[in-house]
Amino acid sequence: MSSLLFPFFWNNTSLFILDQRKLPFEKEYIKCDTYTDVIKCIKDMVVRGAPAIGVVSGYGMYLAVKNYKGKNFKKYITKVADEFISCRPTAYNLSYVVNRIKDFLLKIPKDKLDNEILELVFKEVEKIKKENKQLLQKVVNNGLKLLKKNSCVLTHCNTGVLACGDIGSALGVIIEGYKNKKVSFVFVDETRPYLQGARLTMLELISADVPCCMITDNMAGYVIKEKKVDCIIVGADRIAKNGDTANKIGTYTLAVLAKYHKIPFYVVAPSSSIDKNISTGKEIKIEQRGEDEVKYINGKPITLETANVLHPAFDVTPAELITAIVTEEGIFKYPYNFR
Repeated sequence: MSSLLFPFFWNNTSLFILDQRKLPFEKEYIKCDTYTDVIKCIKDMVVRGAPAIGVVSGYGMYLAVKNYKGKNFKKYITKVADEFISCRPTAYNLSYVVNRIKDFLLKIPKDKLDNEILELVFKEVEKIKKENKQLLQKVVNNGLKLLKKNSCVLTHCNTGVLACGDIGSALGVIIEGYKNKKVSFVFVDETRPYLQGARLTMLELISADVPCCMITDNMAGYVIKEKKVDCIIVGADRIAKNGDTANKIGTYTLAVLAKYHKIPFYVVAPSSSIDKNISTGKEIKIEQRGEDEVKYINGKPITLETANVLHPAFDVTPAELITAIVTEEGIFKYPYNFR
């Protein structure tokens, strides 16, 4: 993946975020100078993917501290953290990073908020970014162990560099699998309504010279049945202690298809996506997004203006449908019990 497509970077005083809504046809970075700029980018899906928005939110917290001019810092930073966590509530990486920075800051006495502290906060964010990269490499290495030689794989949404900030999770396994002759072909769900598969995953696979074919979401059953798909590999936005997994809407459908056709269904994600505060997927808050994101494509309506639309951004796949969950800590199989 070209460095020009890195989803975000820090440049002296500002955070620059690649506008993924415009890919693959336009490459534009949005400059963020305030934490509210960062929140808007996350909320509007300029940047997306649980690991990526986790790291980006860390830089956003740094900007909040950098621009602070009030009199009650602890109240301020708690409010900022709440704003970040609520802007996209399903992805656990976001709340994990934000709470980590918040807890770090709340231990600082009010009169110690100076340039030295600001530097420590920035170093903590950079540390999180480095940890993210190291974790993802281990995740990919573990995921490769599950693949048989010359596998035909189906994937959903986007879980590569654009979603993670580095090597990727599920897509990282797929691309590295191709390099190691463990993957021969990839089918990519277009992933309505934001088309992350069509716009982003196809871009990453084609850039890596991986043989691939895009399909509409409702072709998955046909492809699995007729094209001899060997396994399905997806990412995760939040995983409960029992293994129930929230991921991009449509993931649950694929898991049901995999179960019926008796092919493995793998979830690949760093352990920072596991929320050990919740027991089952019933406790995962599913983000409901606006109707217009479904009713319009590139600003053009595809249905009547008066049409009612349901738009959950994620669904939850029950643990019993997941063949294995892969993290940097290893390969886990049902029944799951993350502690």
